Amino acid sequence: MAAGPPPPLRPSPLPVFSEEGFGDKFLRKTRENPLVPLGCLCTVGILTYGLISFKRGNTRQSQLMMRARILAQGFTFAALLGGMVVTAMKSRK
Repeated sequence: MAAGPPPPLRPSPLPVFSEEGFGDKFLRKTRENPLVPLGCLCTVGILTYGLISFKRGNTRQSQLMMRARILAQGFTFAALLGGMVVTAMKSRK
């Protein structure tokens, strides 16, 4: 065994990230998980149609659209979780 001092520890260089604007980041994230924006658009569309039905006095249609909105939100949440799982699995490899 050598009795000398241990070699000095040198920190690894930090990664260099390029500046990514909002539009670039949005497009990248949409390409990674396209179901989340689709679910968001469906949720907004169903909500809008439900509110229009409510304003016109069509309560039955309005209630159906509010229930459909809940389903669309559930789909969006499931797509978000699925995308997170896929991303985690990719980073492990």
